[in-house]
Amino acid sequence: MPLALSEIRSRAFRFAHDWVDEADEIAEAQTFLNEFFNVFGIARRRVAAFEFRVTYTDGMRGRIDLLWKGVVLVEMKSRGGDLDRAFAQARDYFPGLADHDLPRFILVCDFDRFRLYDLDTDTITDFVLAALPERIELFGFISGWRVRRYEAQSPVNVHAAERMGALHDALAEQGYQGHELEVLLVRLVFCMFAEDTGIFETAAFRGFLESQTAANGADLGARLNDLFDVLNTVEDERQGNLPDDLRAFPYVNGRLFEERLRPAAFNSGMRDALLNAAALDWGDISPAIFGALFQSIMNEVLRRRLGAHYTSEENILKALEPLFLDDLRARVTAAVAGRSRPRLTALHDELARVRVFDPACGCGNFLVVAYRELRRLELDILRALYPDNLPELDTRMIRLDVDRFYGIELHEFPTQIAQLALWLCDHQMNQEASRAFGRAVLRFPLRASPHVANGNALRMDWQAVAPRDGVSFLVGNPPFVGARMKSAEQAQDVAHVFGRPMGELDYVACWYRKAAEYIDGTAIRCALVSTNSLSQGEQPGILWTQLAPFRLQIHFAHRTFQWNNDARDVAAVHCVIIGFAQTEPPASRRLFDYAGPRSLPQERAAANINVYLLDAPNVLVMPRSTPLANVPPMEFGSMPNDDGHLLLSEDERAAILAECPDSAPWIRRCLGSREYLNDLHRWCLWLIDIPPETLRRMRPIVERVAAVRAYRLESKRPATQRLAATPSLFGENRQPSLNYLLVPSASSEDRPYIPVGFMPPEVIATNLCLVVPDADHYLFGVLTSSMHMSWVRNIGGRLESRYRYSATLTYNAFPFPSPSEVQRAQIAERAQEVLDIRERYPQTSLAALYNPETMPPDLVNAHRSLDRVVDRAYRAQPFATDLERVRYLLLEYQRLVAPLDPRPPARRINRPSRRSSASRSAST
Repeated sequence: MPLALSEIRSRAFRFAHDWVDEADEIAEAQTFLNEFFNVFGIARRRVAAFEFRVTYTDGMRGRIDLLWKGVVLVEMKSRGGDLDRAFAQARDYFPGLADHDLPRFILVCDFDRFRLYDLDTDTITDFVLAALPERIELFGFISGWRVRRYEAQSPVNVHAAERMGALHDALAEQGYQGHELEVLLVRLVFCMFAEDTGIFETAAFRGFLESQTAANGADLGARLNDLFDVLNTVEDERQGNLPDDLRAFPYVNGRLFEERLRPAAFNSGMRDALLNAAALDWGDISPAIFGALFQSIMNEVLRRRLGAHYTSEENILKALEPLFLDDLRARVTAAVAGRSRPRLTALHDELARVRVFDPACGCGNFLVVAYRELRRLELDILRALYPDNLPELDTRMIRLDVDRFYGIELHEFPTQIAQLALWLCDHQMNQEASRAFGRAVLRFPLRASPHVANGNALRMDWQAVAPRDGVSFLVGNPPFVGARMKSAEQAQDVAHVFGRPMGELDYVACWYRKAAEYIDGTAIRCALVSTNSLSQGEQPGILWTQLAPFRLQIHFAHRTFQWNNDARDVAAVHCVIIGFAQTEPPASRRLFDYAGPRSLPQERAAANINVYLLDAPNVLVMPRSTPLANVPPMEFGSMPNDDGHLLLSEDERAAILAECPDSAPWIRRCLGSREYLNDLHRWCLWLIDIPPETLRRMRPIVERVAAVRAYRLESKRPATQRLAATPSLFGENRQPSLNYLLVPSASSEDRPYIPVGFMPPEVIATNLCLVVPDADHYLFGVLTSSMHMSWVRNIGGRLESRYRYSATLTYNAFPFPSPSEVQRAQIAERAQEVLDIRERYPQTSLAALYNPETMPPDLVNAHRSLDRVVDRAYRAQPFATDLERVRYLLLEYQRLVAPLDPRPPARRINRPSRRSSASRSAST
């Protein structure tokens, strides 16, 4: 156990006094270093060797004054010696050291001057002997007293996971796999963390590996099992003849070492891999980040992208802070500033009763960050309550522990990681408390365990894991699986949760339904990270109709943002966070919006937050098969269903025309959204009414038709198989016979308007576009107005962050205006002006014309003029903002269809004051 800081500082004063006049490197350097280590309560001989021999690259041999393998190299000089030369000499030793023996720190010293190099952070610190008592924190790697850093991209997290990955692979290749391998790796992580954070004696685990196991690794598995048995046995119950190297390890408990494992067979390479992992400084591991990285080592594909598959703390806090941390921090800060002992005591009681449940906990990172932040708040309270006598307090004043945290995880390995991560976090928080108390706070053996269940959360009774009478907050990040990407088993989960198949909903919707049932009749507050599909397009109407009986109130929300951590090869996922409960929010509702998917959130208070995460009325917009207004119908373009054989590139078209000049009438220009927006040339075979004898003369086209037939026959769908009878035709032909309006189904969210346009019937629109046959300029004007775009942005669907236009919701459910004949003519006239200005730029694609950075000023002005006349068709008073427009449109929609309010008034729940409410909710 580390010495108290006060004791270390006192020893540092004595050491500085005793050595103030020493100058001779040769005579006294070793005594100086022995006593220096003793300042921190460490016996030098247990961790470091004097005169460590190395061989230089040129074959010459040298001796390092002192080496603590993997930690620090010390080079001593006589008083007044050249410290720069001493550092250069120290670096010259590096080629002669094994990789796992390379130190993080280099200390050069001339008895009076110290210079410490941290090679990980590339920092140098100089001080004199007399300043040692004030600089003891620099030597946390010796004393165990270290200031923790929680950095999302801290290299130690990635390096640790990579080195454990190497060990994992080596063991798995030799047949040590599955559950036993997972348990072994978790135990090894604990041991390496324990020796770097004061749970074990300094360097005890690495010393055990180096001195008590054979270099060829043959006995390593058996010796590790001996160690695990010791860690699982109370000191008083151990054998009397136990070797000293094992007797020194403490009893751990917590069921971590309870299960007996088959000994793993190691070789020298595996032993080296474990030593390489142990050489890292595990004290700086972030449990919130490392857990997910550690999980990724089990998957070779994920490991190649290490760093891309964990949830950053920044994103975790986006859910936790508005859910409860912001409120608690504000109240603790106010109580500390006011020196209100009753309020501080009440807050301490409240913190001690907080219980957090994550029903999709993965490796536990949400639980870990929540626990860490609550522990810090508790420490702030203790500092304020006992400013003068904190060192004299019983450490049992720390009342928060990991048994207040609950989780469910589908897979066994992350379940184990989640429990381990909470224990590691608990110890790191105890170390922070140790700095405040001035003496070691160590909760070992483990007395409390997290409640993390292994199973399918959608098939489990959540109350069996976390009785809801004791839970304060529910938070989590359920799996990101789109509605059409669910596996057969996941589709069955959805049907189980909702009582019927719900193929239109993303998988995460199940957690909303289960959470609504779980919190029914309670004051539990929830926050779930979700795919943004749940707040836009068709899914909000479907989901919140199912949730309507539970009368949920949205307390806060983060609108669409990109869920990533800037790691290499990271795949962007566009998410929202929705905080909800059955009760009204304790303060005003909070809405976080983003200027772009990766920008910082901008917060504002909201009078209401509806299911589209807007400060707008509670209106549900449902898909419709026909338009609300008297406008022409919209439908998808034609679908080839051809495996690409009816579609042609420029080169393929040219090759067919060269061989078959008569084929020109049967080749048409073909547009999907991408081709239309970027003015790309693509072609298709349009073989309607082609005479058989004409087709037979065109060999390359016949070959393509044959390939279409084969593709359709091989399909598992009976409908596609039937299409094999007409292989020369598109699978679905919806091509208009008149001029039509084309709307791209996907368009960049950066564009102020979706660039719709008129097309002749000779140009084929694929199913990646939407078409309105025989549309007029009035319709074009409304669809390319800011009024319609406000509907597209806020109610329409998204593909990632791009606009995803749909006929059933974005068009059919849109409340078109009821203009006078004059207004209708004005809209058509302004629409024609927009089209005329586009014609001035024949060499510029629509994507470039509508790029906000390159949009021509005359086109901007034409659209603004169009916006004004469209706005006036709705009301005489101008609309000041996009939000004002969508609020108006929602009320118009409600007037036209008169739907039920999806969220009736909040259920009245007996909710006493914070203090008594917390007491009731913690009754278990």
